Amino acid sequence: MSLNYEERLSDSPYVEKVTHGWTTGQGSTIRPAEVNWHMILTRHSGGTHFMLVGPWETSGVAAWGGEAEILWIKLKLGTFMPHLPTRDILDSERLLPEASSRSFWLKSSAWQFPDYDNADTFVQKLVREEVLAYDPLVNAVLQGEPTDMSPRTVRHRFLRATGLPQGHIFQFERAQRAERLLRETQSIVETVHEAGYFDQPHLTRSLKQFIGYTPAQIIQMSKPEFCRPIQDNDPQPDYDATVLEE
Repeated sequence: MSLNYEERLSDSPYVEKVTHGWTTGQGSTIRPAEVNWHMILTRHSGGTHFMLVGPWETSGVAAWGGEAEILWIKLKLGTFMPHLPTRDILDSERLLPEASSRSFWLKSSAWQFPDYDNADTFVQKLVREEVLAYDPLVNAVLQGEPTDMSPRTVRHRFLRATGLPQGHIFQFERAQRAERLLRETQSIVETVHEAGYFDQPHLTRSLKQFIGYTPAQIIQMSKPEFCRPIQDNDPQPDYDATVLEE
């Protein structure tokens, strides 16, 4: 294993999860699509870099170099930067300029690099300075709650905060549910029915797009005797890859 990590859920209303990892060698793995966006800090021999990473519409490949420390701050859906709407970093990474060896520039101000322990406090400071904001409309829409706004206004605010249309997020969540069902039941037929797909090809297309694996591959990986290594020669999907660290 060339990537070791620890992670924790967050009590912050703006942060879903914080992950801290170390690489012991070069490696790569197929990563799923993502509807949340992240702030990622990477430390290695070449310096320290802080990136804003937008949602990924499809699965791809995450790769990393050796001897690096990585901090992932996964923001809750609906959290965004008003001066940089999430749609502007959709399917992309934005490297923020360094201000010093311990800080970076964001919205014309220098910010000290966060760490695993103070990530929530760091995010709270961004909110206080109005660099980060949260739109509660996103959760209301996903929960099917009625609003007193026009459909056009709802669509605009939802897209501004998430970078994605509502339908795409619903499809992503259905694919996640199908993956869980496959791991639990190991039945493709039951999963097609329970997750609401038309047929097996429909399920397969959805899982390859959002999860990166076919139903049969997910079932195989869920078996107790299966041990999937993370390495450079992992199977490559048929779409573009993203590189977290070279």
